[in-house]
Amino acid sequence: MSGADLIIAAILLPLGGAVGIGLAGRVSDNLRETVTLITAFLLAVTVWNLAPGLMAGERPGFTAFEVVPGIDIAFRLEPLGMLFAALASSLWIVNSVYSIGYMRGNKEKNQTRFYIFFALSLSATMGIAFAGNLFTLFLFYEMLTLSTYPLVSHKGDAATVRSARVYIGILLTTSIGLLLPAIIWTYVVAGTGDFSAGGILEGKLGGPLLGLLLALFVFGIGKAAVMPVHRWLPAAMVAPTPVSALLHAVAVVKAGVFAVTKIIVYIFGVDYLFSTPGSGWLLYAASFTIVVASLVALRQQNLKRLLAYSTVAQLSYVVMAAAILKPLAEIGAAIHIVAHAFGKITLFFAAGAIYVASKKTELPQLSGIGRRMPWTMTAFTIGALSMIGVPPTAGFVSKWYILAGAFQSDNYVAIVTIVASTVLNAAYFLPIIYMAWFGREATEGRVEHGEAPWPAVLALTVTAALTILFFLFNGPVISLERQLLEVAA
Repeated sequence: MSGADLIIAAILLPLGGAVGIGLAGRVSDNLRETVTLITAFLLAVTVWNLAPGLMAGERPGFTAFEVVPGIDIAFRLEPLGMLFAALASSLWIVNSVYSIGYMRGNKEKNQTRFYIFFALSLSATMGIAFAGNLFTLFLFYEMLTLSTYPLVSHKGDAATVRSARVYIGILLTTSIGLLLPAIIWTYVVAGTGDFSAGGILEGKLGGPLLGLLLALFVFGIGKAAVMPVHRWLPAAMVAPTPVSALLHAVAVVKAGVFAVTKIIVYIFGVDYLFSTPGSGWLLYAASFTIVVASLVALRQQNLKRLLAYSTVAQLSYVVMAAAILKPLAEIGAAIHIVAHAFGKITLFFAAGAIYVASKKTELPQLSGIGRRMPWTMTAFTIGALSMIGVPPTAGFVSKWYILAGAFQSDNYVAIVTIVASTVLNAAYFLPIIYMAWFGREATEGRVEHGEAPWPAVLALTVTAALTILFFLFNGPVISLERQLLEVAA
């Protein structure tokens, strides 16, 4: 198959899988989950088959059709999109295995609907990853928001639906009210919205207006969760844990920071943005989000809410790294998308496993739980250490590159932010680890339990292993993203 054919297959496979899941769900649960796993596996194989050509310098793409003159739906493969697509497609396999254990172990209702919309969200994610212009990116960005709403509102009770409305309300309001005008403005000024090496705005927009356009993009991409458009993310914690993993690691938030990074590199241009004073505010906005979200996380007593605010902070590492506008930091931004995905999906898998096995959700309840759930808490420990940035975990690698980029530009705001947030990460994660392993389990209301169902434990063990393996074997990703900078220069 050609590169263009593989891109088409990557977008259509999850759609076909959604239909197959719906039909299989009428027959049996086992068949439904088999179709899910087969679809996820085929998608990963399809996406990874694009890698050899990309590494050899190929950039396949095609235009599906023209909507109106000058605006079309087009797709193109490039290094950053390849990284995002490979990450999302690969983690869908692991998340599907985990979902089987979680959804069955927790006796969730409407499981067929859950798997259908999960597949639809992956199709939208592939469209975002391979988008060749701003219009195509916007189209699939909105599809991702709409396809994940039923997942967030899965439980169906009044409180869940209210929170799900906050989720979809913020994401649609920001995208239609800010992102869409930014895209229209770009087409008017540049005459195109195509993602191009070196950007398309140089000599066409500058000064404060360039900074304003950047602000419309950054805050319009609400999925990046830069404060104050971050509240949708804690609200979405009402969803089942596999959905939280989808939101935080596989698709939604990664689509946000991916889109911001791609727009900086291919629409504004790194060199042009660096030379324009009006863009400097982004670094401060990202740094503010990192520190404040970490302080809010420090005050949380609910495990999933703590992880949600941790995600808000960690996402802005990517935004801050992109805003540093130096080669090492840009590589660090791409690497942190991967590192955070492995670490945070592990943490959410562990939180879900704890809930399935013990129904515990609050931090004080976790005292001594490591002795009952050693596999789960070992994985949690690895994921937490990665969020802090401790070797030998993936988080250390990305923070190293971001910090190196900050030193490369003598950016002391970024340096201080990284150091301060690392201390704050340690302040809210290390007490949980200590309490889980060395705390005394409460005798009152004690429930006898062990590990969660084996598919859930298997999945979190795999992602914890990936968190360490990425520390050891990150060369291909770094080489891929160096291509991005060489092409964009």
